[in-house]
Amino acid sequence: MESLLSLAFDNLSSYDGPKIKKGLKQVEGLLAQICLSSPKNNNNNNNNNNNGSPKKSAPTDNKGDPSSPPRKVLADLGGDPAFREFFKLQEGFEWNIAQRLIPTLDWLAARGGDGQYDLLIVTALDLIRGVLLLHPPSKTLFSRSMHMNLLLDLIEPMNNCPAVQCATIITLVVALLDSPQNTRVFERADGLLTITSLFKDPSTPREVKFKLTEFLYYYLTPETPSIPRAESRASAQAGLLQRSPSKLAKVFGRGGGGGGGGAINPHVRERAGSENGNTLPVEVKKQYVDRYLPGVVDQLLKDLDTYKPFGGILS
Repeated sequence: MESLLSLAFDNLSSYDGPKIKKGLKQVEGLLAQICLSSPKNNNNNNNNNNNGSPKKSAPTDNKGDPSSPPRKVLADLGGDPAFREFFKLQEGFEWNIAQRLIPTLDWLAARGGDGQYDLLIVTALDLIRGVLLLHPPSKTLFSRSMHMNLLLDLIEPMNNCPAVQCATIITLVVALLDSPQNTRVFERADGLLTITSLFKDPSTPREVKFKLTEFLYYYLTPETPSIPRAESRASAQAGLLQRSPSKLAKVFGRGGGGGGGGAINPHVRERAGSENGNTLPVEVKKQYVDRYLPGVVDQLLKDLDTYKPFGGILS
């Protein structure tokens, strides 16, 4: 696995379009090996039914094509040796994939507006999402304002096509998911102003507005404490998560909110941050959004309660 990552990282850092494309394909192939079941193993599992009754094969996402391996369910990954090795490598700085993809994405973003680079940007964003979902502690990378600002720049319509904007909005949701400290960084970077300005702009394409609406649905749901907590990690753990808790406290301990919080009660913000691990109640976030979209928040919350988007998992 280290050899494949080494080759992929060399290509990603080459700053040459074709080589970057090759590096992205190599990372995609590695993640596919982790997330997809082997057809051979799947057939063995189906044939090892000793009671004589037929065993249903695992569902596939390939329109019933038996030659394509099905996706593993999340519960299967914990006992998978390949996934455990992958997760272990991601804990260190040297082999962390997200750490390498972000500079590549930055380089590609500077060349946005070109069709070939747009495709590479979308691919890089897809891979970043996959890595963040497979290795949630990597989300700490987006607690840095420069990385958060990169996503916000890609949402801007200038030089970014709708496909890039949509992919970026989904990536932003994943970066904020179960990471209230990242959400506070997003707010301090005036991320809500970026989102709501694009939402109000009549020239924004419909598909982008749909993703923006999904983002606002997500933002207005109750927050949960972060999954990656530096305080709970062993002090001897090496690599990416070996960050000083005192330094993290300085970064994450400040209250959230976009620039200028005059309309927000600072005592509510301070109490929420100290008692709930830097989480904010929905009422406070509602005030943030209402500052830019007056009269819209109540309808969004009503829709969230009535229609339960995303299958109700965010309710």
